[in-house]
Amino acid sequence: MNVFVKKGVPADIKSEAIILTLFEDSKKMTGDALKIDKLSGGLISELIASRDFEAKPSQVAVIYTRGSLPSKRIVLTGLGKQSEFNLENLRAAFASALRHLRDMNIREAAASINLNLIPGKKDQVVQAAVEGSLLGLYQYTPYKTVGREDLKDMDELNIVTDAKDFSLVESAVKKARIIADAVYFARDLISAPANEMTPSMMAQKAREIAGRKNVSCKVLDKNKMKEMGMNALLGVASGSNEEPKFIILEYSGGKKNMAPIVLVGKGLTFDSGGISIKPAEKMDEMKTDMSGGAAVMGAIMAAADLQLPLNITALIPATENLPGGSALKPGDILKSYSGKTIEVLNTDAEGRLILSDALAYASEYKPQAVVDVATLTGACVIALGDDVIGMLGTDDKLKKEIDSAAKNTGELVWELPLWEKYHEQIKSDIADYKNTGGRPAGTITAAAFLSKFVGDVPWVHLDIAGPAWTAKDKAYIPKGASGITVRLLVEFLRNRVEK
Repeated sequence: MNVFVKKGVPADIKSEAIILTLFEDSKKMTGDALKIDKLSGGLISELIASRDFEAKPSQVAVIYTRGSLPSKRIVLTGLGKQSEFNLENLRAAFASALRHLRDMNIREAAASINLNLIPGKKDQVVQAAVEGSLLGLYQYTPYKTVGREDLKDMDELNIVTDAKDFSLVESAVKKARIIADAVYFARDLISAPANEMTPSMMAQKAREIAGRKNVSCKVLDKNKMKEMGMNALLGVASGSNEEPKFIILEYSGGKKNMAPIVLVGKGLTFDSGGISIKPAEKMDEMKTDMSGGAAVMGAIMAAADLQLPLNITALIPATENLPGGSALKPGDILKSYSGKTIEVLNTDAEGRLILSDALAYASEYKPQAVVDVATLTGACVIALGDDVIGMLGTDDKLKKEIDSAAKNTGELVWELPLWEKYHEQIKSDIADYKNTGGRPAGTITAAAFLSKFVGDVPWVHLDIAGPAWTAKDKAYIPKGASGITVRLLVEFLRNRVEK
């Protein structure tokens, strides 16, 4: 969907539908809603009086104007109580309105974002509304052939504003477009079937990002990784015929001597569990085990498009985990890139193995910060549920930055402890570490394992096992791949610029 900014007054705009937001506890209409209500002969007031529309969060109602306005329809969408308002309400409200119009097979709409009435910085308000509109309309349809002509989509949304705020609104719309495109990119990668989205295809998608200004891509093949000693990654890859790839994306938007921020994303393009094989039920969803890799690729893509004055590196260890004849076996010992040895007790605890090599490699950049993103542990879903990202790390300041960014983007993050007592669970009798600490505190012991390979740099680990994939539509996240942490990482990077 294209999003444009139009100078004008919403009541005067000719459109298939004009979208208005209302608060549940507002005692009377003001601004554009009041003007449109008067011009329409009180159609909005009549609907509210009937209690058919109460402006509850994401509630949508459509009113036909019957020629009283240039627009054919008024679309009301609820923001809930003003006292409880946050930008998530706005994202969800616009997502609901646009999806409702799409379901009605309406392809164009205009929207009023009353910047004088909605709390928050004006640019953030506009960005949230447009993000919600775009992200809520996402559909993954490349493999649909039967009935393809019946697929519905929106073509155009016009944000109507006055001359005074035009430049601000235009800039915010542009940012929202860039960020939404990055989330779409990540969702597309995650949604793709594993027979298509192989490690080689992930590498190809990374090379496409490198077509942007100041972005370069380097891909290490199996032979190079063997030469470098990335044996933890190669061990996981050994059961698959698909060759692993170690993807390095570098964005050089900052000064030459500026230390980079390194983003590391788990790139398991399919995870069967290996010899410690998973149950058949829902194994198909394990194509999403590269969600972390997709997220950091999307984030660096957005950073480049936003031209952030930072140096950023994204590292994606990409492989499959399959139980082939040469697969890693429980009890095997691997010498990792860092030189530390790992006893593999469970081949389904493979994400931490490939990340151990990537994190050790990341430390060689002497970065100002390292953030890794991974669908790492089912234990995180048990502890925090489907909607929450588990956060652990070694640097309080960095954790606060991530938490602050998450609050701005509406992505739910909860910190778990990384106390020394948990590190006892990953000590091996015959190697330096073992790759599982057992059932107790599984998310924490996985992070404790990762911490052994990070080096002396500020580091945060984000476990997205819960929210990476959703089984039902949620606000502006349609069923399927969420693209979680793309917006969070971009917000974190933008905040770094403003420091």
